[in-house]
Amino acid sequence: MLFSTPGLHGAYRRADLLEAFGRRRLRDAIRCGRFRPLWTGTLVDGCRFLDVRTRAAAALLAIGPDAILCGPTAAILHGCTAIASADTHVLVPYDRGPRSRPGLVVHHSCFYAAQVTTIDQLRVLSLPQVIADLLCTARAADALAAADEALRRAEPNSDELRAAVTQRLRVRPDPRGTVRGAGLWDLASPAAESPPESWLRLLIVELGFPLPEVNFALLTPTGKESYRLDLAWPNLRIALEHDGYAVHVGREEQDAARREDLRRRGWIVIHVTADDLANPSRMAAKPRAAFATRGYIW
Repeated sequence: MLFSTPGLHGAYRRADLLEAFGRRRLRDAIRCGRFRPLWTGTLVDGCRFLDVRTRAAAALLAIGPDAILCGPTAAILHGCTAIASADTHVLVPYDRGPRSRPGLVVHHSCFYAAQVTTIDQLRVLSLPQVIADLLCTARAADALAAADEALRRAEPNSDELRAAVTQRLRVRPDPRGTVRGAGLWDLASPAAESPPESWLRLLIVELGFPLPEVNFALLTPTGKESYRLDLAWPNLRIALEHDGYAVHVGREEQDAARREDLRRRGWIVIHVTADDLANPSRMAAKPRAAFATRGYIW
């Protein structure tokens, strides 16, 4: 069955489909899974039920013309995938009445008319506003990961994004979380290459260790890069690296040779796993022992 009624990214108003194809044909299409109901008044292509853009378009259809996509949903549409969310997030003015429902989170706030942009025909908050809001409201580790990713994607113009987010933090009408958000933004770095690196850096700072350099390049005497270390304190020759399984599987011999070479160069390299990230007290013991070896006493 072919449907010619225009829909955005596979999302439709139920009323539009009823008018175009009639109740019986639409009912049959729903029964066979061609369309699936999502939120009140909306239907989506069955094969695109979990697609971010499809659900974003359906959310805008369900909430109304003054809704804009925000939070993790907007971040994903801007290309930042550090924060995963099964929900679709939209923003409406304070005087609007829509409420959240399963899978759709409605935020009420001042309406950022000057901060609305369009991505793939979808109304979305600007990237600086999205990052500023996440820094103030999201889980700290996720917010830093999103901020790092946004700066990395903005290279070589990350300074422009840094200035724009700083401005959005300053004028944010809701003061809650702005102090924390500004602190996280100061930590953000375009050098971080993955969310686990961001999570690890935040944990290290929260545990009271000095702020490390991110993806520190270790050079040969001729200036050629020999190694890149996830986090490093070069003056102490201490490095801390996240061992992700996908990156290191099948590289056991190369990794062992790398560790031995760094040891001969006088470096202490601490390896952190996902289990360590989930147990901060256990993880803290590793760098503390390394710092003590260098005579750094708490």
